[in-house]
Amino acid sequence: MPSRNLSDLTKACAQKAQAFLDSAKQNGIDVLVTCTLRTREEQAALWAQGRTTPGRMVTWAKVSMHESGEALDVVPLRHGVPVWGTVGPDGELWQRLGALGEAAGLTWGGRWRTPDYPHFQNDKG
Repeated sequence: MPSRNLSDLTKACAQKAQAFLDSAKQNGIDVLVTCTLRTREEQAALWAQGRTTPGRMVTWAKVSMHESGEALDVVPLRHGVPVWGTVGPDGELWQRLGALGEAAGLTWGGRWRTPDYPHFQNDKG
């Protein structure tokens, strides 16, 4: 099972992730970390989902920075409930969260051509 623990990230990524989560809290956004480190096998299983195994597709990446401890996935919470929507007020919440992650030095997947809103990664070492 993939990790949710920041201590499983590289030191540089963990420091940026902690700064990001602290900033979110200071800005009144509760955040749940849903994934940090995952194995190559776990990534392969996620990639297969919706392609060769049942379920909906959840990733475009055969190889992920999660495998090297350089990425985390999160979801903002509203009254303790995950906010997965990305339009209207939900989208505004994600935009605020994405900007906070970027300010902490992480790359936000929400800016990608095919957005991955929950994904933040450490590209800068």
